[in-house]
Amino acid sequence: MSATATEPRPTEPPSRALRTAFRAFAAIERVGNKLPNPFWLFWILAGVVIVLSAILAAAGVSTVHPGTHETIKVQSLLSKAGVTTMVEGAVENFATFPPLATILIVGFGIAVAEASGLFTTLLRRMVARVPGRYLTFALSMTAMVAHVAGDAAYVTLIPLGALVFRAAGRSPVLGCIVAYVSISAGYDASPSLTTTDVLLSSISTAAAHTIDPHYTVTPVANYFFGLASSVLVALVITLVVDKVISKRSDLAPDEPVKALSAEELRAVEVTPEQRRALRMTGLAAVGFVAVLTAAMIPADSPLRGEHGSLVESPVISGMSIVLFLFFSLLGWVYGRSAGTFRTAADIVDALVEGTRTYAPILVLFFAISQFLAYFKWTNIGNVIAVEGAETLKEMHLSGWTVLVGIAVLITFMNLVITSGSALWALAAPVLVPMLMLIGIEPQTTQAVYRVADSVTNCVTPMSPYFAMALGFIQQHKKSAGIGTLASFTIPIAAVVWVVWVAFFVAWYLLGLPFGIS
Repeated sequence: MSATATEPRPTEPPSRALRTAFRAFAAIERVGNKLPNPFWLFWILAGVVIVLSAILAAAGVSTVHPGTHETIKVQSLLSKAGVTTMVEGAVENFATFPPLATILIVGFGIAVAEASGLFTTLLRRMVARVPGRYLTFALSMTAMVAHVAGDAAYVTLIPLGALVFRAAGRSPVLGCIVAYVSISAGYDASPSLTTTDVLLSSISTAAAHTIDPHYTVTPVANYFFGLASSVLVALVITLVVDKVISKRSDLAPDEPVKALSAEELRAVEVTPEQRRALRMTGLAAVGFVAVLTAAMIPADSPLRGEHGSLVESPVISGMSIVLFLFFSLLGWVYGRSAGTFRTAADIVDALVEGTRTYAPILVLFFAISQFLAYFKWTNIGNVIAVEGAETLKEMHLSGWTVLVGIAVLITFMNLVITSGSALWALAAPVLVPMLMLIGIEPQTTQAVYRVADSVTNCVTPMSPYFAMALGFIQQHKKSAGIGTLASFTIPIAAVVWVVWVAFFVAWYLLGLPFGIS
């Protein structure tokens, strides 16, 4: 529809399918609201593991490792050895939890870049001067880039989406929807490395060690697939929005779309000083990559691994510190050029402020680390993985069939457990080793998880950003409610899920590398 209409047209009644979907999501919301905070959920699960380990150990439950032919018995946490492990190992479990240090180190760099204003200006620059017919794709692709900013992308890009759509004479409601769906449904698709890459790969590595103590899932293990997926998801969202969603009659805001005020224009436009700062930052980024590449060219470079390996190099294994340096450099260059950073003390302030945003994650990590340590020590995960793998072998299912089944399972689990790290911490200890035993690599399992974990983010009312997006939409259309937003996001998410899963299956069957492993 044209966003220049002077009066909102009547809202079309939702179809029977959408009404059914609304009832289903209302039920999910009721169930989800009864679940405890993820911190307490993992402690409850830890309690379940304690009790279950005692029962299974008393029953003599065991299995035989198919590789070493070693008998694996379930150990009871209520035994003397188990209690000692829980008490003495609590600090070490937390301190050695794989994602803990890596997520903080990368987060430090991102905090510097965010505090400098780099991300906000970059996002505005990417959509400010785009021709109207390419605006949807530009906004959606900008959201894919914005994933590097983490959850801050929602706060920045959703209202920006409304402004740029309004500036183009289109409905600001539609701009909010495009930005929200692109950030959430495509959360694990990005043309750049993000904290999610570091976090998930750490959990995957720990899970893989159940089968192979030397196996490493690098932060770039899904990079090729993530890069291609970011373009694919943006294209799919653009087609669905421009060909279907934009035709709906209930997109008109409560008031006629007006020209942007001077203040609103400043929120969209990029000043000459900011453009200059972006150019300087771009040169710094190119320089950083060039220097790093040149340093890795010599066969005897200290940045290469054993026998001159690039894959097993310190750059790949130490990707967290590389990302920290990269984002810190860009933030410092932009901040100095734009005037947002004046002294070295500003960097320290940015680091301190950025650390505060990770406090909820650190609290959650303490609970997750204890649960995973208990689960690993009891050998329950090993038994489930081995027996599950044997069952899959007996069913003679092809690899892609198993992976699609996992995608369906994770999709529904994500409706209730919306934290990607929490859900993967719960699923990885079973899925990764189990699929390794039937020949499916951990990076492949992680890739299909990321597809399934992303898409339903935009439809579940359990996500805090669902309410945030609705709040931004209600600034332009006060009558909008949960059902209104869901009626827009469900069709988009459904199409993205089908296309993205099909894309994953094609990638898998063609044997293409998911990233650098």
